[in-house]
Amino acid sequence: MKDKPILRYNANERSNHWLVAILFIMAALSGLALFHPALFWLSHLFGGGPWTRILHPFIGVLMFVFFLFLVLRFWRANFFIANDRLWLRRIDRVMRNEEEGVPPIGKYNPGQKLLFWTLLLCMLVLLLSGIVIWRAWFSQYFGIGSIRLATLLHALAAFVLVLSIIVHIYAGVWIKGSVSAMLHGWVSRAWAKKHHELWYREVTREDPPDSQIRKKG
Repeated sequence: MKDKPILRYNANERSNHWLVAILFIMAALSGLALFHPALFWLSHLFGGGPWTRILHPFIGVLMFVFFLFLVLRFWRANFFIANDRLWLRRIDRVMRNEEEGVPPIGKYNPGQKLLFWTLLLCMLVLLLSGIVIWRAWFSQYFGIGSIRLATLLHALAAFVLVLSIIVHIYAGVWIKGSVSAMLHGWVSRAWAKKHHELWYREVTREDPPDSQIRKKG
């Protein structure tokens, strides 16, 4: 019982996450190809300039739609609680992997929660600004001033999003077990208790059903 792993992400959640990741890479590469002439060579990955211009907005919309599924699934777990403020004050201990004395937290730590809301905000800005500059479909609705402002906001939101994803990848690699959780879905009880004690207490309050505990063998 004590050594049985805990289910952190089910198959649908993991598939959704990796699909968003793939679409993000495609959107980032096609967006960079359109952002500056020095990066236009990236358009060859999408069949050339015209195809890159055609595909980029559709890729972006798909990314937003699938990300929205993740938002609907996890938004409740990303609300801040009192312990989160104390955790942030002692983040130096967390960075040194000295989590003794650090307040217990839920399924996500405050850094992950900040990232979640930052990603959501960036995605919304990218979607709305992208609609304004999507000339093939919406050219008749917006003037040149709106298009210039939307282009600036689109580039800024994309920049923040890329930086946030880099931080997300770094944190996932730095905290051993995080990447495995998103690949296989399971975490050890020791990992859950160390990094997300409140969540650990919640899922181990009583013997979990077979659907949440992976049996040996």
